[in-house]
Amino acid sequence: MSVDALSGGFADPVTEAQAVFRAVLGVLSRPGTIAALVPGVRPPPPLNAGAAAVLASLADQDTPVHLDAALAAEPAVATWIGFHTGAPVTDDPEGATFAVIADPAAMPALSRFRLGSDEYPDRSTTIVLQVADISGAALSLEGPGIDGTAHLAPHPLPANFVEQLRANRGLYPRGVDLIFATDDSLAALPRSTRVREGGG
Repeated sequence: MSVDALSGGFADPVTEAQAVFRAVLGVLSRPGTIAALVPGVRPPPPLNAGAAAVLASLADQDTPVHLDAALAAEPAVATWIGFHTGAPVTDDPEGATFAVIADPAAMPALSRFRLGSDEYPDRSTTIVLQVADISGAALSLEGPGIDGTAHLAPHPLPANFVEQLRANRGLYPRGVDLIFATDDSLAALPRSTRVREGGG
């Protein structure tokens, strides 16, 4: 078992996890907002610090985590998640409460993840998408929590991403929510957000 997988957790778990939890709630309730993050964790690569902090704050033994192929290829990543959160790792996207994607180009279609049900729309997957940057105006956002129009430019992104987001919103109140994570910032696109390409 790798020493790296057993270290690198929060130094002050309660305070730091609460700070990340507040940041996650903030970006989900105000799409287009970017939350600066001091993650306080040192995960094994290719898991980035922002995504690891989200998992360390939200995941537990009752929330299966799906890792994409890039993350699953590094055994220390699953070990780190298990040790610091207790969450089981699943290779089934539809069985995951959280999914972490390190290679957006190879991400399964959003429809492959757990979409919730009409009775329990909250029982869906939250996808944590690791990106190099978030700021910019490549995407225009409208909907709940947004005053007028907001903008984000997460990259890299999966192919046909905006089309997938439109289909996902069409399932509302079912559907997945997305959190974008760099090493030191977070943003989000909840299922209720209308997204179009372009910053105008």
